[in-house]
Amino acid sequence: MALPKYRTVTRTQGNNRALKEGAVKPRTFEFDFIEVDPLIDAFRRMVRGLEFDISEMALTTYLAAREHGKRFTALPIFLVRAFHHGAIVVNTKSGIRSPKDLEGKRVGVARGYTVTTGVWARSVLQHEHGVDLSKVTWVLSGDEHVAEFRPPANVVPLEKGRKMADLVISGELPAAINVDVDHPDVKPLIANPKEAGFAALRARGHYPINHTVVVKDELLAAHPDLAADVFEAFAQSKRRYVERLKNGEIEKPTAMDEMHRRVMEITGKDPLPYGIEPNRGPLEELIASAKEQGIISRKFAVEELFPAAARTLVG
Repeated sequence: MALPKYRTVTRTQGNNRALKEGAVKPRTFEFDFIEVDPLIDAFRRMVRGLEFDISEMALTTYLAAREHGKRFTALPIFLVRAFHHGAIVVNTKSGIRSPKDLEGKRVGVARGYTVTTGVWARSVLQHEHGVDLSKVTWVLSGDEHVAEFRPPANVVPLEKGRKMADLVISGELPAAINVDVDHPDVKPLIANPKEAGFAALRARGHYPINHTVVVKDELLAAHPDLAADVFEAFAQSKRRYVERLKNGEIEKPTAMDEMHRRVMEITGKDPLPYGIEPNRGPLEELIASAKEQGIISRKFAVEELFPAAARTLVG
């Protein structure tokens, strides 16, 4: 009897490669991989049209989708992590010398207010540098994946026809988050941002999660073993990657590979743990920041974000 095929979107990278290449297979179904480039388009298509059965998704997009009743649920599979201290750039001629100087200013944000990198970067500004986020006007270059989301009053759209990178270069926007600007006057606001991220990891376990995996609710309801099967397939693929990372077997390591290796050196642990318990701290940190920043109206309990069948899984 043929196994069912589920339309799945996930970007090919180290921890997913064994899945994408077919070296790791689930027990009860087959992945029908759909390539979406850029990946963020898949998030929007899943949120607005439930277009896929299984989809990688930005974690804050998922929080907003959960608040607005979208019919899918995340599994505690955390595909992408990053430190975001370097995501905040500033025009060095704008008079911004420290993060607190952003108060009272207009600061650009690439795409939507709910973009996960932006949430983590604003959290760094608030919790490490004492910035009152309500005193900043956040200027967006795009809209939100979750169409029903309504941002706080201090969040405004960029004027039509203008490019955020140009405004940062000119200094009209003195700073921005997650904007790719190659200009000698534009530098990271936080000095030595890569090491600042690792320092936050050492000091308080700050290890941001960016992406998770969601599954249609109708499939989870119809197939009680599906959550565990999806989880184990992703976990098995990830374990192969981590083993290769430990053994120095990755021939052309990417910046992400190097970050994982450094995290492993600092913590002595798996740099990509899956499951609720090994990630409870970062999950609670992101939920709290999303509430503080007006992205969700209440703090979710971590467990309610995941199906009962996946809450004790660790991989």
